[in-house]
Amino acid sequence: MDAATAILLTIVTAATPLLLAALGELVTERSGVLNLGVEGMMVMGAVAGFGAGLLSGNPYLGILAAILAGMAMALLFGFLTLTLVTNQVATGLSLTLLGLGLSGLLGESFVGEPGVRLPKWLGIDILIPVSFILVAAVSYVLFRTKIGLVIRAVGDSHASAHALGYRVILVRYACVLFGGACSGLAGGYLSLAYTPQWVENMTAGRGWIALALVVFSSWLPWRVVVGAYLFGAVYILAYTVQTFALGIPSQLLLSLPYIATILALVLISASQRLTRSNAPACLGQPFVPDR
Repeated sequence: MDAATAILLTIVTAATPLLLAALGELVTERSGVLNLGVEGMMVMGAVAGFGAGLLSGNPYLGILAAILAGMAMALLFGFLTLTLVTNQVATGLSLTLLGLGLSGLLGESFVGEPGVRLPKWLGIDILIPVSFILVAAVSYVLFRTKIGLVIRAVGDSHASAHALGYRVILVRYACVLFGGACSGLAGGYLSLAYTPQWVENMTAGRGWIALALVVFSSWLPWRVVVGAYLFGAVYILAYTVQTFALGIPSQLLLSLPYIATILALVLISASQRLTRSNAPACLGQPFVPDR
């Protein structure tokens, strides 16, 4: 039982940053915006969270800094794509490259420094129950409130939403900022709870997996939980198998989460019903209000 509990807790901790980042991206995409810069926002959250926690000695200030860093990156993305109407795909990719480079520069002096750790609650990291509260809140807001109806309307038909008097750009800015906050929080979890240290590029592709999880979940919050924990289990499997000395190259084992991501996307893409199910009709499409 002790071994099983330890494995379960390890899977939970590995899945939590994926869940947080994917949840934020889900809300962003529900409004019709495709932000491929999740990896960049996560890594900036990780370095900002670690740095603020280290310098202040307070992990909660670190979490706040991580959220603000993610939102700052998201605001830059929003300004470029929503105000200047640049291409969302190219801008998101550029945001990731910017985040990876800038975090490496800012975190150069933090390498090797002992970090501060978030306190645990009943033996688990405090952000784990927070992630479930966020899932429940997002699910409720999206499908039980007028705000959620407006978000989904903007994502499904921004022209109709605008004709009804809703401020499409403002709604999308709010959703993009929420996505940035969640991605920053996911990065802060990595550097303040999962492994309380700073290592360059410590997100290690988790932002891309979070993007895939949104499609895997058909844009439904509770399905994101299932997907995140499945991919978390694959992450842990990759490390666990290495302990059995089976002669399998470690590089192949470490690539398992990304192979699983590709296979999941291929299977989903093969089914038009799954691909179109709940997908926002205006996803990735720019909107310029009438002047």
